[in-house]
Amino acid sequence: MHPFHFSVSTFARNRLALAAVLLASLAFPLTITGAALALPGIQRDLAATLPAAQWVVNGYNTCFAAFLTFAGSLADLLGRRRLFSAGIVLFLVGSLSCVLADDILLLNAARAVAGLGAAAAVATGSSILAASFQGSARTRAFGALGTVLGIGLAFGPTVSGFLVTALGWRSVFALPAVLSGLVLVLCPLLPRLPGLRGRRIDWLGGALFTSSLIVLIVVFVVAPSFGIGSLVVIGGMVAALVLGSLFVLVERRVSDPMFDLGLLGNRTFAGLTIVAGTMMGVLVPLLVYLPSYLIDVIGLEADQAGLWLLMLTVPSVVLPSVGAMIARRSVVLLVSGSAAVSGAGVLLLATIGADSTAWQLFAPLLLTGVGVGLTTGVIDGLAISGVDAKQAGTAAGLFNTGRLTAETIALAVVGSALAAISGGHLAGTGFSTALRTVSVALGVLALLVAGGVAVLLARGRRGRAGG
Repeated sequence: MHPFHFSVSTFARNRLALAAVLLASLAFPLTITGAALALPGIQRDLAATLPAAQWVVNGYNTCFAAFLTFAGSLADLLGRRRLFSAGIVLFLVGSLSCVLADDILLLNAARAVAGLGAAAAVATGSSILAASFQGSARTRAFGALGTVLGIGLAFGPTVSGFLVTALGWRSVFALPAVLSGLVLVLCPLLPRLPGLRGRRIDWLGGALFTSSLIVLIVVFVVAPSFGIGSLVVIGGMVAALVLGSLFVLVERRVSDPMFDLGLLGNRTFAGLTIVAGTMMGVLVPLLVYLPSYLIDVIGLEADQAGLWLLMLTVPSVVLPSVGAMIARRSVVLLVSGSAAVSGAGVLLLATIGADSTAWQLFAPLLLTGVGVGLTTGVIDGLAISGVDAKQAGTAAGLFNTGRLTAETIALAVVGSALAAISGGHLAGTGFSTALRTVSVALGVLALLVAGGVAVLLARGRRGRAGG
């Protein structure tokens, strides 16, 4: 084949890979925000109890987080295009089943299937981009990924709210199904990225790792209902610890482990994963609980509250490219500076009281959103690029597992703390005190992470230089 023709073909395939990953990345935030807004309609139409309906959200998130790392490991062994395509098929089947479900148990099962598919597609999508682009092109590709994720995050609630109002709750599952169907059309045109030959799949390690995460996440989700000191919660924590310990023992003994435990010792990768988890652990609880504060304490209308939340989310649309430019100069400055900016913004929320105006929220919300927006998508590329290319799928899965697990646990912990401090009422003046307390805790956490990760990344850099 003529060299020029091959170059054009490779260029086109890489652009198709970018288009497919971006389109898939737009579908996943929509299905998360859409499900939350669809809960009242689901309860009414399917005669479901509130706990059962909540698993429409929790079941998807749990499967999504728990299977990410194992999905990434499978991608390294079976081939990234193959597993990305399989993930899109599962997500499409799950989403279509949600549209057709007439029973809450069937709907929850379909959401679990969609979560499995999303895990496979997300874990392999990032590694496909890392393999398809090099140098500055890779940075731009992950910057584009951050922008698309930001768009889904910023406007997903608005779009989903319109769909629920205009077309009913089933439409919020139909739209992601349409987007994933378009991605499926592109899958055969993606670059061929074969898996590693001569290695076996670590099914036992995958089962232990995944089950330990599922138990851990479920424990945090149900803890507010059962109580922290209940046998269910304590037993669950012990079970998660035992399963995690067994996973480490198995991985040290098998010839082909699910992933090299040394990956956890990669200081750069660990630092970037910690920052990503912290950012989502700060942002998502605010997105969930601030609307109640804005409406019931500040006195805004629901549509006004939605507009004010754009201060938190719009930076994730417009700032990833700026974050990419900062990363080219200094990774430490990007990740530590962003965590510090978000931490400062959340701490400012602690100065807001029941008599504050909406305009006094402007600086806290904007600062928090700016810190998140600078890192959205960009640190994905930095984390995956910092490991061996043969482990790109596993690294992508582990990175996203850390981020989504931190998000899910933070949401459960913050919700429990707000309910306890406010006396079980997430409204009124008592909620103002609760929000201030939680804001201080989240802000201090973000600032500690900023300092700790700066030290961790500096040591990692010295270690590579010494090696």
